[in-house]
Amino acid sequence: MDNIYIEYNFTISPKEPATEILIAELGNVGFESFVENDNGVTAYVQKQEHYETILEDIFILKSDEFSIEYSKNEVAQTNWNAEWEKNFTPIQVDDLVSIRAPFHENPNLKYDIVIEPKMSFGTGHHETTHMMIQHLLQLDLAHKTVLDMGCGTGILAIFAEMKNASLIDAIDIDNWCYENSLENVERNNCINISVFEGDAALLEGKTYDVIIANINRNILLNDMEIYANCLNDKGVLLLSGFYKEDIPIINNEVIKYNLTLDLPIERNNWVALKYNKL
Repeated sequence: MDNIYIEYNFTISPKEPATEILIAELGNVGFESFVENDNGVTAYVQKQEHYETILEDIFILKSDEFSIEYSKNEVAQTNWNAEWEKNFTPIQVDDLVSIRAPFHENPNLKYDIVIEPKMSFGTGHHETTHMMIQHLLQLDLAHKTVLDMGCGTGILAIFAEMKNASLIDAIDIDNWCYENSLENVERNNCINISVFEGDAALLEGKTYDVIIANINRNILLNDMEIYANCLNDKGVLLLSGFYKEDIPIINNEVIKYNLTLDLPIERNNWVALKYNKL
């Protein structure tokens, strides 16, 4: 039997950065898939996960900076592949990295990542993924061990292997992301990536040279000590998934563990921070 979904159609003005912020906030309360359009975004949540006050804590809906209207209705399970194929356009990062679907033409940049994101987060279109790729472009990952925590589509783990990391662990708590990462790892012919379904509890006894954590602020704060303990001396911690206003609270937590802020990147009020372990 097909799953039943609740479909929300959001009309947003101006569209950016409100659309990206709204998608991130909706993802935190259980929405599984998003299809952007000229007027805003359509978001889907399983009926069994839906509740009447699901939008109550969505901050951007209360913002005076944007006009956001919405309607909702019940729909049978959508053909997600067909939906994102209609809306997923290839992108490029710094003229060095292309992120595309299998049916897009290869622009022949230095790095070419081919993904089918389905319902998983991490197509490269979101600011946080884009900035993490920019950080990774600047790092020498040859022979390094890497953790991609909250891997989504596996895009950052895949890129780490392309940059010659010797061992990469990709972890996500969501089963769909786990399955999707496995598919994309195989699609990009990666051989050094291990994908796991779970949370930070899986990190016990493991250490890495580089840790990538593109998750929401509260999870980062909760798991920061674990990340710090898993990071080798002179290792690099890359954090994203939060706004510029969150930097002080993130930084106050990170510096407890002998880590120093090296390089922040900002894009449409989202930030990605690079920390070095002394």
